[in-house]
Amino acid sequence: MHTYPTQAVILAGGQGSRLRPYTDDRPKPMVEIPGTGTPIIGHQLSWLAAEGVTDAVVSCGHLAEVLQEWLESAVLPLRVTTVVEKEPLGRGGGLKYAAQRLPDPEQPWYATNGDIWTRFSLREMAAFHGERDATATLALARPRIPWGAVETDAFGHITDFIESPPSPYLINAGVYVFSPAFTGMLPDQGDHERTTFPRLARERRLAGYPLPHGAYWRAIDTAKDLTEAARELGAQGGD
Repeated sequence: MHTYPTQAVILAGGQGSRLRPYTDDRPKPMVEIPGTGTPIIGHQLSWLAAEGVTDAVVSCGHLAEVLQEWLESAVLPLRVTTVVEKEPLGRGGGLKYAAQRLPDPEQPWYATNGDIWTRFSLREMAAFHGERDATATLALARPRIPWGAVETDAFGHITDFIESPPSPYLINAGVYVFSPAFTGMLPDQGDHERTTFPRLARERRLAGYPLPHGAYWRAIDTAKDLTEAARELGAQGGD
């Protein structure tokens, strides 16, 4: 029988420099997808709550007060705590600092980057994590290449043009399931993707969960991502 996490960390402290001018007066997770009426983090909290999460810790940084003010005034579907790093701790250190505020350190937890707009079953991902007895599991996405691709034959003739094909590579989708022991493996300062993750991979304790076919996923990094997310969500009939 699987134990599904009921607690999560949202990493919401990035500068969002590539999303300017939208992030001149707000952190990236507070940027609204046009037409939705909800900032990215509002979508994430609703998704987490729908997946059984009751407690979330939001790690704030850039313009933290704007995000905290919104969280205090919004009607939220779960309990939310915020933390602000007193000094830059790096991605791994920031994740550890936030995780230490989770209500139950003996239970597994989810984490997500604050700029991810997605929908898929976190419970299925948690079951995948448990079946592999992993210490950490990463959601894996196969994004579309933003350019048109060209196919050629062995002789060098062009045989076809393909607009924005899926990448042949899987990427880290910025959504995670972590076992309780993972928190203690994080660095106090620095990047866990350069230390903790490679160590777990060598020990075969790091799993990768491919997003289900048809699951919506997009990282909101640029103004173009905002426009395309609005178009795609409109085509799906909204969130």
